[in-house]
This record gives sequence, C-alpha cells and structure tokens, in this order.
Amino acid sequence: MRRLGGGLFAFSYTLLFFLFLFGPLVIMVITAFNSSAFPRVVPWECFTTDWFGVLVRNERLMTGLWTSLAIGLAVVAIAVPFGLAGALALADIGPRLRAGLYAVLITPILIPGVVLGISTIVFWSYVGRKLGAGYDTVFFNGLFLTLLGQVAFIASYAMLILSARLQRFDPTLTEAALDLGATPGQAFRKILLPFLKPALGSAAFITFLASFENYNTTVFTILAGNTFTTALASKIRLGTDPSLSALAVIIIAVTLIGAMVQEAHHRRRALLAGGRPERSWLYANPLTRLLTHPAAILLILLACASAIVWQASHHDAQACRADILSEKQRLQEKLLQEQQQRMQQRQTETPAAPAAPSNNPSPFGGAFNPGSLAPK
Repeated sequence: MRRLGGGLFAFSYTLLFFLFLFGPLVIMVITAFNSSAFPRVVPWECFTTDWFGVLVRNERLMTGLWTSLAIGLAVVAIAVPFGLAGALALADIGPRLRAGLYAVLITPILIPGVVLGISTIVFWSYVGRKLGAGYDTVFFNGLFLTLLGQVAFIASYAMLILSARLQRFDPTLTEAALDLGATPGQAFRKILLPFLKPALGSAAFITFLASFENYNTTVFTILAGNTFTTALASKIRLGTDPSLSALAVIIIAVTLIGAMVQEAHHRRRALLAGGRPERSWLYANPLTRLLTHPAAILLILLACASAIVWQASHHDAQACRADILSEKQRLQEKLLQEQQQRMQQRQTETPAAPAAPSNNPSPFGGAFNPGSLAPK
C-alpha cells in the first residue's frame, strides 16, 4: 500500500512537472491556428494559417530579424576570438595572476544589462563629442553601439567554454611539436585548434543565441533602430495577436528538427565508435544505412515540413470566418432587440411625470426660473 501511494505521488508530480514545462507551448501552438483575433484556445472559431502570413508581412519584425541576425554573426566573429585569447591567457599565466585576470574577465557577466547599455551609450557619445564627430558618425550608430555593448559581456561566455576545454589539454603536445621544429603558429593551428574545435563550435552557438535574445542591453544601445527582441517586446506591450503564437510554432519546429538531426548524428557516432557497426540493423542494408544518415534525416524532415506548409497555405478559412461573423451579428441583433424590449417594458411600468404648468413652457417645471429662487 505504501508503494502504491509513493508511485501515485511520483506519477502526479511527474505529470504536473511536464504540464508546467510543456503546457504553455501546447497552448501557443493551438492559438496559432485559431482564427480569433486574440490568442485564445476557447472558444474555438476556425482553423486557419493566416497568422503565419501576418507574421511574415510584419515589416518591423522582419527588419528586426535581419538586424538581429547580422548583429549576432558580427558578435560571434568578435567575441569568440576575444574569448579564446582570454582562455589562453588564463591557461598560460601563474596562479596568482590567474585569479585576478579571471575576476576581470568574468565581471561583465555580473553587471546588469541595463548598466552595460547605458554606460556604452554614455562612453561612446563622450568619445564622439571629444573627437568632434557628428550624430551621423559611427559613435552614434545603433548597430555599432549594440555590437560593442553585447561583445563586452558575451565574450566572457566564450571564454568560460574554451577555458573548460583547455583544462583537459595536455601542454606537452605543443611542446613536443616545438621540439620537432614546428613554429608556434603551426603548433597552434595543427594541435591546439583541432582540440578546441568542439568548444569553438559550442562557443559560437552560445554567443549567437546570447546576442540574438538579448534585450536589456540592446534596448538602450540600438537607439532609434530595432532588433527582433525589441520589436517583439514593443508589439507585446502595445497589443498582441496570434501571429506571436505562429512565431512560437516556427521556433518549436526548428528546435525539434535540430534536436532530431543532432540525436541521429550522436547515435551514428556512438555506433561507429563502438566498432562492428554491421551487427546493427541500421547497417543491415544500404537503404537503412542511407535513411539513418543525419543528412538524410534532415532532408526528410525538411520535406515533411515543406509539405505541411504547402498544404496549410492552400487552406481557405474565409467561409468559416463569414459564418462566425454572421453568427456574431445575429447574436448582437438578438441582444439589441431584447434590450429594446426591456426598455419599452420599463417605460410602460414607470408612472408618468407630472406635467409642467401651462404658464411655464420649460419642461423642467420652472426649476431653472430665476423667479423661483426669490423669497416668499
């Protein structure tokens, strides 16, 4: 009996946990296909895919998306080399200097993004004024300030990832290469960089995501411009619609496709690393070997997604919308008639007001006659 109660509690807790995690995502997916002008699940009106078109036609969001992509790529190109330099410096210096340098390099992460954004604007505007630069120069450009403000703290993320990888590196490998006649540049390119390749990929991915989703710093440094996050925040603040749910559906779909391809790649590498892959049913014939390749899985998923998008784009919800609109109009007319009937019934039940004196043409009974206020 005790085991049964513990199992029921564990099942209930797990169910609530997953509902807490995935419940909002399920709700957003449902609202993306509801024709209601406000994101809601009930009452359900019509199945539609028009909100995806509304999202694509939103010029401000699309412009902010391209701006965020450009800034993110530029941040990766600058922050990853800076992070690599910081990680190499931490690995080469002594333990006493390492603690001080680590504190300096990690400090930008601890500073609030609002402070970083405001300080970036103040500092570079001061530099521009001292140099006599006008407002059309780079010192007052939102893209330039956003790039500098984000690199100031995102480079620390790359440094942490690369430092963790460098702790597993054996420095005797580069020393042996130098003893065999290799130059420091050759030892760095042919020994250290291949070892850091997985960490460099992870650092580039993390820095890009950190730049793309950043809001606290970007909202100040972008000035009059817009990134995807700032445009999205302003849209939510001024009024939302299901097009944001459509955006969530796109992000979820891209994430699921990437996760499936990554899982297939990981399983394939584990199978090849274990030896004798021909014993697995995946390699029993060339067809299954081809279909289980990560590239083939990616193509299959993209083909399925394209077919779904094509099919959904040909779905017409105008007839259903017209029926819903006529039903709302009919209900509104019914409510209006009921209100008019109640008003007429109330007028018949209410006693008539006393008529005004014949010598007073005012319908208010002489209440506003100046002579009515004189003392009797």
